Amino acid sequence: MIVFPAVDIQQGKAVRLQKGQKGRVTVFSDNPVEMARKWQDEGAKWLHVIDLDGAFDGKGGNADVVGHICSAIDIPVQVGGGIRDIDAAARYVDAGATRLITGTVALENSALFAKMCARFPGRIGVSLDAANGRLKTRGWVEDANQNVIDVLPALEDASAAFIIYTDIDRDGMNTGLNLAALTTLLEATTLPVIAAGGVAGMDDVKKIASLHTWGNLEGMVTGRAIYEGRLNPGLAQKWLDDFLKQGTAHGNS
Repeated sequence: MIVFPAVDIQQGKAVRLQKGQKGRVTVFSDNPVEMARKWQDEGAKWLHVIDLDGAFDGKGGNADVVGHICSAIDIPVQVGGGIRDIDAAARYVDAGATRLITGTVALENSALFAKMCARFPGRIGVSLDAANGRLKTRGWVEDANQNVIDVLPALEDASAAFIIYTDIDRDGMNTGLNLAALTTLLEATTLPVIAAGGVAGMDDVKKIASLHTWGNLEGMVTGRAIYEGRLNPGLAQKWLDDFLKQGTAHGNS
């Protein structure tokens, strides 16, 4: 199970939004590359990078910054935000991204999404971002007229590599994860699932860890909590590793 520190980029800066709203932004650093190095140095195993400008306008305005991040660190990077065609996906892969996160294209153009998964097998995931159970697209500003469970069969058929589930109402709010919705999703799919939206501290890490018996729970994304000093991603990762080792030892005893 992995703790994914988030580096969200808007206008070249590392920021966090509240509930994904463009105007509710807090700038945490003028240098996203330095933040990426910081999380790696603290013990992160992966990095989660989102181009917020790309998510809103579909143009990938921070692609150069993402490339600099991939070049500056040794841990793998998963990247999302405005990846809505194969050319955009290829640019991020060429820039060094290990995995890509789509959203809009997976929900609005299933044929193109399937082609993307075939072109980059095992590397294309889907961000399922929901408010009151309803999926949102295009930077969370448009209603997809579907719920999370509705879209799972098509994503599985297209060979999506993983899912990131975000409860929009909790994102950036430090209110804890929606464990009930997360459990429902884990029950409904065999795809690896990453939880996002609302991780406020170690208590939330421990609550997510309690769901480890679902073999497809891959981990959690954390943003505001690590920037505000309420969670150290490296210590959280170490706690998770130790917890899972103890569980495995118990299971084998």
